[in-house]
Amino acid sequence: MIGWLPELAVAILASVLAITLHEAAHGYAALALGDDTAQRAGRLSLNPLRHVDPVGTLLLPGLLLVVQLLTIGRVEAMFGWAKPVPVDIRRLRDPRSGMALVAAAGPAMNVFLAWCAAMLAHPLENLGGTLPPEAMALGVRFIILSILANLLLGLFNLLPIPPLDGGRIMVGLLPAPLALRLARLERAGLLIVLLLIFVLPRISPSLDLLGWLVELVTGPGFNLILWLAGHGS
Repeated sequence: MIGWLPELAVAILASVLAITLHEAAHGYAALALGDDTAQRAGRLSLNPLRHVDPVGTLLLPGLLLVVQLLTIGRVEAMFGWAKPVPVDIRRLRDPRSGMALVAAAGPAMNVFLAWCAAMLAHPLENLGGTLPPEAMALGVRFIILSILANLLLGLFNLLPIPPLDGGRIMVGLLPAPLALRLARLERAGLLIVLLLIFVLPRISPSLDLLGWLVELVTGPGFNLILWLAGHGS
């Protein structure tokens, strides 16, 4: 049995790694494509403190942790965001396609991190006979939570609503007239996302977008990552 404090620690570690490296991937992609704004602002960093957003990095994940630990005694899924890495689209060598690539770098990093977490199960399994049961359980829990946190963060950000990554990818791919219309939603994008998450499910359970994403992540998405990491079907 894992105590609540170690459970909390591995959940925080998994979430912080997922969020920090997601944002860092945006900055490094922008730098590779000609924009050094994040570097000059000191945001091209793997230091989690540089990317902390009071609500998205601390308050919301902390609330989810406490609620899950108090209600079901374990952490099944996490959600949050970091302070966005600054990108100046005018500095990119090809602004439209460059912005789409910069946006895609974050979710791509999360998928990669989920796969890396699944790969950790191989050496952990080999150490199974030498580790105490509590350490083995904690290692397995970290792997599970890392896969879930990265898949949920990556998939959520692929929703085609600016300022989410998926919205910016669509702005880079759509014909110019449609791209401009979608880009105009960015100022209201966060409000739209909050309505989709908190209001629509109260209107109809079938409109529970976050619940659908969690179901996808904990089912087919989780199994796909395990398969890609060589754990069979």
